[in-house]
Amino acid sequence: MVRLIGTSLILLTMMIGLNTAHAAPPEQLRAEAEETARLLAKLLQAGRLVIEQNQTLIDDAHKGDKGFAPDVFERQMYEVFRQRTGIDLSAPATKTALAVPPLARTLLPALIEAGKEVVSDAQIVINQRGIGYKNFIPATFGSQAAARFSKRSHVQLKQTALQPRNPKNEPDEYESSVLHWLSGRPNSDAYVSELTESGKTLRVIMPIYYQQACLVCHGEPKGEWDISGYPKEGAREGGLAGAISVKIPLHTE
Repeated sequence: MVRLIGTSLILLTMMIGLNTAHAAPPEQLRAEAEETARLLAKLLQAGRLVIEQNQTLIDDAHKGDKGFAPDVFERQMYEVFRQRTGIDLSAPATKTALAVPPLARTLLPALIEAGKEVVSDAQIVINQRGIGYKNFIPATFGSQAAARFSKRSHVQLKQTALQPRNPKNEPDEYESSVLHWLSGRPNSDAYVSELTESGKTLRVIMPIYYQQACLVCHGEPKGEWDISGYPKEGAREGGLAGAISVKIPLHTE
């Protein structure tokens, strides 16, 4: 049984070869893990959006120091996340604790730190004069931040797509099944949440849809080489670009 969650709650059955009827964990544990996964995906999306909003600045070939330092990125990431979730992660810990589940209280700061490190490591590239396109784009940031976070956590965070440009984002069997299912659904705020491995693991897949800015590299004409050296996919605004995948082990002992 998979839950598609957006402005409304819909229960439906997906035939993707997974049986989650056995050894279900307490509902509270699942709810906390699901909300944590949702917030992690939203936070990674916030970081991607900050990079997108600063893309013109990053790719300015005439300017040296862009002023887009990790602390600037962090403040902007907090603001985008607040706008999208109503949660202010820059607020005192006592206030934040009331807004997020216990599981998320250490994981969200860890993802923020991973994102700041990625921006820090990219400073030489970002501030280089004489080069326009730097290949430091939302997808690059997202892949690197998710990988850093996952290495330090029991939670696996990942960008994925049916035809990823980065081989590291290749979907596993579960992700591929959900992406194929999502590809036939319209652009929405919905996401897929499911218990797998007989209830031992929670998988959450939050889709990413193409925005107008994405089409410069991913739009028409299909097959034409884009600025990064990849053939364009012929995508259209609102089409499924991929997803953020979160995998959280549930300990029920």
